[in-house]
Amino acid sequence: MASFQGMAAMSDFGSTGDLASELGACFGPHLASVCGRSARALEACGYGALLVHSGSALTVFEDDRTYPFEVNAPFKVWAPLADAPDSFVYFEPGRRPQLFFHRPADYWYKPADLPQTYWSRHLDIRPIAERGAVRALLPRDLGRVAYIGEAFAELVSWGVGAINPARLMRHLDYERAAKSPYELACLREASRLGARGHLAAARAFEAGASEFEIELAFLKACRLREQELPYNPIIALNEGAAVLHYQILQKRAPADRHSLLIDAGAEFAGYASDITRTYALRDADFGALIGRMHELQQTLCAGIRAGVDWRDVHLRAHALTGELLREADITTCGADEALTTGVTSVFFPHGIGHLLGLEVHDVGGFMHSPEGGDIARPEGHPFLRLTRVLREGFVVTMEPGVYFIDQLLDAARTDARADKINWSRVAALRKFGGIRIEDDLAVKATGCENLTRDAFLAVQG
Repeated sequence: MASFQGMAAMSDFGSTGDLASELGACFGPHLASVCGRSARALEACGYGALLVHSGSALTVFEDDRTYPFEVNAPFKVWAPLADAPDSFVYFEPGRRPQLFFHRPADYWYKPADLPQTYWSRHLDIRPIAERGAVRALLPRDLGRVAYIGEAFAELVSWGVGAINPARLMRHLDYERAAKSPYELACLREASRLGARGHLAAARAFEAGASEFEIELAFLKACRLREQELPYNPIIALNEGAAVLHYQILQKRAPADRHSLLIDAGAEFAGYASDITRTYALRDADFGALIGRMHELQQTLCAGIRAGVDWRDVHLRAHALTGELLREADITTCGADEALTTGVTSVFFPHGIGHLLGLEVHDVGGFMHSPEGGDIARPEGHPFLRLTRVLREGFVVTMEPGVYFIDQLLDAARTDARADKINWSRVAALRKFGGIRIEDDLAVKATGCENLTRDAFLAVQG
């Protein structure tokens, strides 16, 4: 079952003793930390207990089948279950967390097995045959209980004190940015699975595969179904790489193949990896530009440590991109002028990275404090997803890029940026679409751990 995808992945690839031992040793302290910060948040916000819903399977319009289930992230932090719709975690400070595990009597679909793995002994697990049965297992008075999740029909009659109270959720989301040793272990494994997929995808590209066939190679190497991935892979050949969230997956390879941009991650025990690589096919010039982007990206990674303002990282990325554009003869102005006039944003329109964890774009990226206030993005950079000062334990993506996007280039042709761009050089590079290089970084006091580069070294070795 998908609920055991983490354990299945370990058995699939062998050499799992160390990982299983690590997870078993550090899940208990992780859960204790989650209990502690949840208790503090409940007290600060005036609630006595927490009821967290895993989510429900959503039915297709005018049909009786459901969409692939996506578990709610606030539930996954307590129990790494990916396929447990209509389950609940109930937490009351000072007491052991309870997991109400939905296991209906069903012969249409196979019910999930009761969890019996490294984490299950740390919660009181009670199977329930249907969602409504949970109410009888909860305290009679839920007036001081905060519920987190989508509101379902019968929830109103349960008498919970609040549904998704904003202040409490802010407290909980703010603390999620700093990862526990258990979470870092899961993120490392997600990176290893993702690296396996990326290497297989690169081989498929070299062999002449279509976008669809490259995705199949990625999935097979990860040993995951598409619905078990943290996001749909972006697999773009040639000009498709200029579409930042390209989603087509052409089933036929183009007659002329120039480049591949693949942005794809894997998931382990609810935690995601988010990895991007770009490849050239027998074009030394574009290959050199990709190599230069790797160097730029590694320069940015080398500057990551606790205490760094992520907004400064983003602006430095633009300054370095300005240098790269000039060196590559794509622009005709200096790096400073390219930054101040907005030329770099023509070629690099997105943010340099974001928080990563239970969600690919993890929550809390703008929060000044758990009590309130958001940190503004730098002026002129509306798509940055993270503005906080980095703390030890944060996990962030680092993803600089250069793209040849017709919409942005056409706009630049009509204003003062036009004479700062080498249009003949842009025309020659347009067939490649663009470049993005993305690694996942765990922030440390004096530097960072590059989860992605370490994973590639591990799986290649």
